[in-house]
Amino acid sequence: MKQFLIILMSIMTIHAIAQEKGQMHYLYSADEIPGSTKKQAELEEKDKPKLFVYTDVDKAAKDIVFLVIPGGGYSRVAINHEGHDVAKRFESLGYAAYVLDYRLPKKETMIDKRFGPLQDAQQAMLLIRKQFPKKRLAVIGFSAGGHLAATLSNFAKRFTIKGAKASDLQPDISVLCYPVISMEDGITHQGSKQNLIGPQATSIDTDLFSMEKQVSKKTPPTFLMSAKDDKTVPIENTYRYKASLDKFKIPNELLTYELGGHGFGLKNKTSDVDWFAAMIKWLDTQK
Repeated sequence: MKQFLIILMSIMTIHAIAQEKGQMHYLYSADEIPGSTKKQAELEEKDKPKLFVYTDVDKAAKDIVFLVIPGGGYSRVAINHEGHDVAKRFESLGYAAYVLDYRLPKKETMIDKRFGPLQDAQQAMLLIRKQFPKKRLAVIGFSAGGHLAATLSNFAKRFTIKGAKASDLQPDISVLCYPVISMEDGITHQGSKQNLIGPQATSIDTDLFSMEKQVSKKTPPTFLMSAKDDKTVPIENTYRYKASLDKFKIPNELLTYELGGHGFGLKNKTSDVDWFAAMIKWLDTQK
């Protein structure tokens, strides 16, 4: 009952500020954050999870709503070029969008830091689905945010929210941009791995959070984008996830750049190919 009231209050807050485009509200309106070692009032501002709203709930024209998850290696949140800028582009095309400023995994503030970011992503998904029950929900994540988006896409049955249904927590579509996928040494982003499941990650943790090993027939259709010269998060991460999608016959599309490196957001300056436009075009084939 207490968890339900927290969700209800959060929904009311979203609706109240929906006309204020780009405005922030706290993801959890009540003082208590499930799974936190501290009450929200006791947390530093940077540790309070937030949603930024880029939509008019009553006038959202398109049939897809986006949850945008920026990257940052699970050590920071690249909220501007992988968050606000992306949401603004969606908004300009008539899509509703929300940017998630999720909590970074910290043992000091979380009962289980491995699942803290996922809890925030699931909470955001639940709130958005309550607002738009008849629309498809898509998650788009960048780098470590891509890992979180992939986790959200595959861990719907690993509830972090009491009383929720798997169908409420899982996106209908995923978009993963130069994503961290695997936790296996040699191809993972070590910073992301250490921050999320380190410093003493077990083989069980490594397998559990290697998203290429968690794909199933329930994984949503996925658009992937990465650059072949990415030295930060090797493109092998993307290739492995695509191979798993293909194994389960999950519809997917992969756009690769020869150059571009990592973390370029909306615009790869080495190419005239607009991955965002290609992604929107692919979405039209998934109706």
